[in-house]
Amino acid sequence: MPLGSLSKKKLTVPALAATAALALAGCNAGAGAEPGAADGEAQTDIVVALTGEPVNLDFTTTAGAAIPQALMSNVYEGLVEVDQQGEIQPLLAESWEQSEDRKDYTFKLREGVTFSNGEAFDAEDVKFSIERVQSDAWVSGMKAKMDIVDEVTVESPTSVTVSLKQPSNAWLFNMTTLVGAMFDPSGVEDLANEAIGTGPFSLESWTRGDSIKFAARDDYWGTAPKVQNATLRYFGDAVATTNALRSGDVDVVYNMQAPELVNSFQSDDAFQVLEGTSNGEIVLSMNNKAAPFDDVRVRQAVMHAIDRQAVVDTAWNGLGTVVGGPVPPTDPYYEDLNGVYPYDPEKAKSLLREAGAENLDITFTVPTRPYASAISEIVVSQLSDVGINATIETAEFPAVWLDKVFTQHDYQMSVVLAVEARDVLTMFNNPDYYLGFDNEAIAPLAAEADRADEDGYVEGMKEVVRTIVDEAGADTLFIFPNVVVAKAGVTGIPENSVTEALDLTDIGWQ
Repeated sequence: MPLGSLSKKKLTVPALAATAALALAGCNAGAGAEPGAADGEAQTDIVVALTGEPVNLDFTTTAGAAIPQALMSNVYEGLVEVDQQGEIQPLLAESWEQSEDRKDYTFKLREGVTFSNGEAFDAEDVKFSIERVQSDAWVSGMKAKMDIVDEVTVESPTSVTVSLKQPSNAWLFNMTTLVGAMFDPSGVEDLANEAIGTGPFSLESWTRGDSIKFAARDDYWGTAPKVQNATLRYFGDAVATTNALRSGDVDVVYNMQAPELVNSFQSDDAFQVLEGTSNGEIVLSMNNKAAPFDDVRVRQAVMHAIDRQAVVDTAWNGLGTVVGGPVPPTDPYYEDLNGVYPYDPEKAKSLLREAGAENLDITFTVPTRPYASAISEIVVSQLSDVGINATIETAEFPAVWLDKVFTQHDYQMSVVLAVEARDVLTMFNNPDYYLGFDNEAIAPLAAEADRADEDGYVEGMKEVVRTIVDEAGADTLFIFPNVVVAKAGVTGIPENSVTEALDLTDIGWQ
């Protein structure tokens, strides 16, 4: 049956999300890009302030959300994308058809598309890109999303068929994420430093510790960006981003990390404040494979010990949504699970006694991110009330945290913002993932849900999520808000953050 539309216009992807799914954080800021033009002049540039710089530009080998945040939708594109309502829309594929057995997808590709190095995009590039995810060239944990692909067949330069091993509800959506990015075979030799894609911008420069600069492509196949030059400027301190905005050095502070300052901008007509939502979960991670959290009763005790609404109110100025599970309200299988572990310190103490784990001493490895620092203080206080003595160990983020916690799994408890779209199976369906969750109970449920029809998929995934929550795999403290502060004249800012990318295409000036 035919799916997708024949529209030639590029559809906008809203902003943000992640891989193995972690929000990267800041390095030092330095002298950066020039701000927008002075009053009365044509505004052709935009400068966006962020607090999470990539460690390199290669999301195929490096975890962290900052790389796809910068490059997806701006430099790299996929066959399909997700719109603001969470619906899959055509991008490099102008349409597609699915076979009756739901295993074959035949994509009709747009004609006249080129990479930023001038090479033409065609079906051979689709085959190369998908098969590369399955190869040893990709080491990112997200590569597992392509395991279900059996074969990629080039039908013609503008037609390609992807055959799955079995029907899958998740695969086409996964193609909207970074694993669906299309690459030129001649442009992958130095992905850590160079980015060559079909997107509306080309990478002009990357100054480590400072900024990434993009230039609008004159030969872009779709709707042209609203500006000629776009710069992502990185700051290590959240307050520094707002100071840069007030001084005119930047035009937009995206995903603001200083919520206590929001009110001061709301009362100033020179600025605008957008308070949207995201698919990012603030996850209180417990190493399921390390004592004391290898005991489910200890993990459940932590769940009852934390007053999640108090965490939001105290640490993040009341901005954020408490959901009780690792699924944001924007996902089709979301349900409110706050009632599973209500705040109950006495229940927490009882579970710790039952586990023989009273007066626990643990190490709380906290990344150097504004949200993590703020959250850790109240979490430590609440844990202390039930007899868990948590000592904070600061880990420089991204390098140290990614190595120690994410790669080596050398930690007991941590906290991080996980921003990959629909990432519940990324986090919990792989026992070798840093959480160490035993997926034996959910793996068959997840596989059955993926093969089912649409209703079966939703109900099956709800059962998966309930099982994870029952086992207290991690404590989702809240869904991170997407707070944006910008100059009053800036338009087209994505208010909600429902994908990995910060799409700069529609950001411009009145």
